[in-house]
Amino acid sequence: MELAFGTDEETEVTKAVVAHLLAAGHAVSVLAAGEEWPEVGRAVGAAVGSGVAERGVVCCWTGTGVSIAANKVPGVRAALCTDAETARGARRWNDANVLALGLRLTSIEVAKEIVVAFLAAETDPGEAAAIARVEPLSGAAPRRR
Repeated sequence: MELAFGTDEETEVTKAVVAHLLAAGHAVSVLAAGEEWPEVGRAVGAAVGSGVAERGVVCCWTGTGVSIAANKVPGVRAALCTDAETARGARRWNDANVLALGLRLTSIEVAKEIVVAFLAAETDPGEAAAIARVEPLSGAAPRRR
């Protein structure tokens, strides 16, 4: 899978996540590393929203800032996830395409579990109508799947 990755701070967690993704055979483009969180969210969001990347992962201290910034990009559905089940649900029920991780409390092992769950899950077709109702709220055109 083609992935966009960004973090406002390179840490052991971010290094481990990128290494884990590469080892799993994903193509990872690190688009923003060490930049301020708004630029991180915007860079990864732009790659996902334009279709250059299938999904994205953004990181900052709490994960909140990068998720807000990424969600400003048309076509992006960023979800801040703190565990694997939340990440799985974000994909399954909300069609999230950008995963936001907080670096403050997320360990390397938990970060890997979250990323694996997020990338493995697919959107539930039964949620299509609900998901489609969100797009008009942002003024964005519906995403192509």
